[in-house]
Amino acid sequence: MGALITICSLLLFAYVFDIFSSKIKIPTVIILLLTGWLLQIVTTWFNIGIPDLNSLLTPLGTLGLILIVLEGSLELEINRSKVPLIFKSGMGAFGSILFFNFIISFLLIQIYEVSVHKALINAIPLSIISSAIAIPSSRTFRHSTREFIIYESSLSDILGVILFTFVTTYSTFHISIFGAFILQTILMLIISLAFSVLLVFLMKKVKHKVKFLPIVIFIILIYSIAKELHLPALIFILIFGLFLKNIKKLERIPFLSRYDFSSLDQETNRFSDLVSEMTFLIRVLFFILFGFLLSTKDIIDTNSLFWSFPITAIIFLIRYIQLKVSGENVSPLLFIAPRGLITILFFLSIPAADLISAINKSVITQVILLTSLVIMVATFKKQPKTEDSEIQNL
Repeated sequence: MGALITICSLLLFAYVFDIFSSKIKIPTVIILLLTGWLLQIVTTWFNIGIPDLNSLLTPLGTLGLILIVLEGSLELEINRSKVPLIFKSGMGAFGSILFFNFIISFLLIQIYEVSVHKALINAIPLSIISSAIAIPSSRTFRHSTREFIIYESSLSDILGVILFTFVTTYSTFHISIFGAFILQTILMLIISLAFSVLLVFLMKKVKHKVKFLPIVIFIILIYSIAKELHLPALIFILIFGLFLKNIKKLERIPFLSRYDFSSLDQETNRFSDLVSEMTFLIRVLFFILFGFLLSTKDIIDTNSLFWSFPITAIIFLIRYIQLKVSGENVSPLLFIAPRGLITILFFLSIPAADLISAINKSVITQVILLTSLVIMVATFKKQPKTEDSEIQNL
């Protein structure tokens, strides 16, 4: 019973803090990690026996990743006017990942004389913007800035997953492997569209009072099966979310024009609310658990600063160049480049034989904290959520 009281109290604390986070100006992830770490100190101090919770971190992180990308995609409406934004944010995310991995891999190869393959596996987790932190952190920003962050961080997650899947699946690189991977991606796109149509029709036809949770479970099942088949499964999550958000546009498709999708507006809103609440729950549990599993050395290890500070500096240098090249406003976008859930998840997925001692748990933790602290700089500058020139449908 004590464990249940503790969990409920932590969740309610996180909820209250989340409500006032825009006024307190402290990224939620820092408070959650600190809460978990302090909880670990308390249990150690009072000699409270806690079972090994390490095995829960990966499944919680995977579930969190699915829900976060789904939540973000459910906020985005696609139309012709958004194509430049999607292209710009996608190219920005791709360019940042590419150049970061090139620089960090080059340094690891030169200093530790490791293979290109091993260097890339260790660099990729740190190259991806965490939508789990970026999207919630953008709530106080103006409409256009938040929209850019949602697209960029979601696409960064997807591109990062594709790259990490590719590198961990193949130990060598040649033309035939790239061809096979492109075919797998195309196959995943086809599967995603087919199952998205199926799930939308289920949402429309099922009249049972319990129908949204089975759809979420079905989404997780499809994602898990695709992952087992080494397909870029996160593409399905993004496509389904976009599909559902832009459901009215399906009426323009000839063979679907006879269906009335306007009746799904209310259902889509209810489904989005459910996803948002589930995302909050899993995100809070994940970061508190990760904080609980941290040791004090992971946070204050001065030896790890040799890598964590330069890595953080490279992240923001590349981001500054990216924003300048793309023509986006440097502030506040420069400061929104957090590493978080997906970084942790990928780091935990690296095979022991491929780990490099320099990129350890302490470095990962310090980079997450440093990039989250930088977000505080952006949140101190108050911005209106909307502008007269930007009042339009997303």
